[in-house]
Amino acid sequence: MSKLNCTRNNCSGTIDDGYCDTCGMAALKSQSELDLALAATASNKPVQPSSQSLKTAPNSASVTGTGSSPTSNRSSRGSRRSAPTIGKTSRRQLGAGLVSIPELPSTVPELAILAEAKVPENKRFCAGCNQAVKRDKGFCTKCGQKYNFVPSLVPGDVVGAQYEVKGAIAYGGLGWIYLGFDKLLSRYVVLKGLLNSEDAASAAVALAERQFLAAVKHPNIVGIYNFVTHDAEGYIVMEYVGGKTLKELRKERGTLPVAEAIAYIHRVLGAFGYLHQQGLVYCDFKPDNVMLEGDDIKLIDLGGARKIDDPDGDIYGTVGYAAPEAGEGPTIVSDLFTIGRTLAVLVTNISGFSTEHQYTLPSAQSDTVFSQQESLYRFLLKATAPAADDRFQTAEDMAEQLLGVLREVVAIETSTPRPANSSLFDGDRLSVTAGSDFSPIQPSYLHLPYLLIDAKDLGFNVVLNASMTTNLERRIEQLKQVVKQLPTSIEAKLRLANSLIDRGHIAAGDYTEAEMLLEKLAIQDAWDWRVDWYRGKSLLAQNHPQAAQAAFDRVYFDLPGELAPKLAFAIAAEQSSNYLLAAQMYELVERTDLNYPTAAFGLARCRLMQGDRTAAVTALQQVPPTSTLYTRAKVEIARILVDRQLPVAINIPKHPQPTLKELESATQTVEALTLEGIEKYRLDRQVLETALTLLTSKAITAQNNLMILGQPLEEIKLRQGLEKVLRSIAYLSTGAEKVLLVDEANRVRPKTLF
Repeated sequence: MSKLNCTRNNCSGTIDDGYCDTCGMAALKSQSELDLALAATASNKPVQPSSQSLKTAPNSASVTGTGSSPTSNRSSRGSRRSAPTIGKTSRRQLGAGLVSIPELPSTVPELAILAEAKVPENKRFCAGCNQAVKRDKGFCTKCGQKYNFVPSLVPGDVVGAQYEVKGAIAYGGLGWIYLGFDKLLSRYVVLKGLLNSEDAASAAVALAERQFLAAVKHPNIVGIYNFVTHDAEGYIVMEYVGGKTLKELRKERGTLPVAEAIAYIHRVLGAFGYLHQQGLVYCDFKPDNVMLEGDDIKLIDLGGARKIDDPDGDIYGTVGYAAPEAGEGPTIVSDLFTIGRTLAVLVTNISGFSTEHQYTLPSAQSDTVFSQQESLYRFLLKATAPAADDRFQTAEDMAEQLLGVLREVVAIETSTPRPANSSLFDGDRLSVTAGSDFSPIQPSYLHLPYLLIDAKDLGFNVVLNASMTTNLERRIEQLKQVVKQLPTSIEAKLRLANSLIDRGHIAAGDYTEAEMLLEKLAIQDAWDWRVDWYRGKSLLAQNHPQAAQAAFDRVYFDLPGELAPKLAFAIAAEQSSNYLLAAQMYELVERTDLNYPTAAFGLARCRLMQGDRTAAVTALQQVPPTSTLYTRAKVEIARILVDRQLPVAINIPKHPQPTLKELESATQTVEALTLEGIEKYRLDRQVLETALTLLTSKAITAQNNLMILGQPLEEIKLRQGLEKVLRSIAYLSTGAEKVLLVDEANRVRPKTLF
């Protein structure tokens, strides 16, 4: 039987048991079914979270490992517009196949039964006034509310004439949880009742669960089988999940390896994306609510889940995990806040987690994990930003960025690149813009990837067609026409701004028109990171690298899992002469994906400025043979190895001269090249000139058994070889340059009697 294809945008997966095997999302209904569903539920549609009247916690001014505080004041600029979502590529497999997760051994269900089913005194509170109560049952001495924390079921009870109770296995904020055995289907189940049987609010929640939770069907969410009554009390019958919770794992092992923790949370985000699509919010997520079973996870305990548009539902949360505005009503964004806090708890110990850092993170400088994992820290800063509008707005976007962070973490840990196509940017453009003259490559905004056009934009087709026009002036005119005809198209304005930046760069002219256009877009939507991206490019083109770095810093905050912002950040830092920071960013990109040669050439330049010739060569050696810039990288390696006039490095007054070993390596590199013509002669000249200088200055000694580009390492032979190369270059040159080359050839030729 053939499987159905997933119909979600940019997904090539197939539907397996109601879910896509690639994106993990439920199959979309046909349009007619959707129309009927919308008509039937017109008075009860899920709503998006509002940005109005949200409380904000004090900003801790968290400083990242790069020294920046990217949580800007964008929140003061009005309400948030939805950010563009161009494509999704998150894989469904735990850890997306990037990290190996140890399987947990299967557990015997009845081993989970508590020896004594009793709620500890420090966990007993009145549902009416939150006053601590001393006894298992009775009346609150403060407000008179009746309470009962005694389990309603005992081993041997049969519930609903089908489920035999084996014993209590846990308790939580909403009720006792029992292990049961389904006598009809011969399987273990979990029954969840009321923790305090006199709590009317909990009873209402249980009733609500019966109404909508049974419809929740997702491979990473515990299944709801049934809702039954016993002695006038209701019980939810759920799938039994045997394993350990993240809380138990964290308690046993301490902080988890970063890659492993990310793999769990990335998988959880798929479940949250499903819940949000169903119009539900989970509300009270924490490590207790993820069960590890075998090589996968399950989101458990949906007791606090509620509909997004339910104005009267009870609000549940846990101090340290709940968002600052959650008390006014849980939203998708407050749900995502709890996920960010959970990930932070898994990877590090946060002092004052429920007090001074109840809503914030400590600075990277105060935490080893945060200081070593720049992108992860930025991800957490965005996920848990005090202002809701500064956070991720959808579970899908959050998952996409977390997957990018995971690739980076795994690549660095394993010293193996983990490349992947971006759904937002195209590839590195150095091979297109570098030219063919083999001159040294300098940092430029032109090397940065292009943004992909948002397929949801009204002007997608016409903007795409206009962008393909090669003549710059004609392209600008076409885009201006599109902007005039489609004033609501953001892509048209962004592409026009980009073309105006290019015109200003080519003509060394005016950038005013581009800047004004970008400013209008920023006012229209202060959270559109694309505006900061183009503004950063404009500032780089105008030679304002520090201001450009600030713009790219904000993009990096919004897209911590993307490589393009890191590359842009590095170029701006290098042009600002911050070679240490630039090298850090370039290396991050290069180690993650070798398809960014701009990072390799940039890292080599920065290493030279730090006085490390060997590290510069190592950086360029990472350019793969499949790259069109492979030969260019080899040429640059040869130059570096024999360069006697390298730039003065930071805190190093003078670069050392090339060594004999480096001279040999340069010779081998040049001889392995397939380079021909004047570029080959120029490179040969540089190698031979360095060899001759080192020899005549006594830096190295003559060795007739060592060959340098076919010439023994002897002064006369080197002079003969250099003379020949100079005359070859002169033959291919004209005018004054030809005369100078002939004069130089005559100067270096060996002295003879005739």
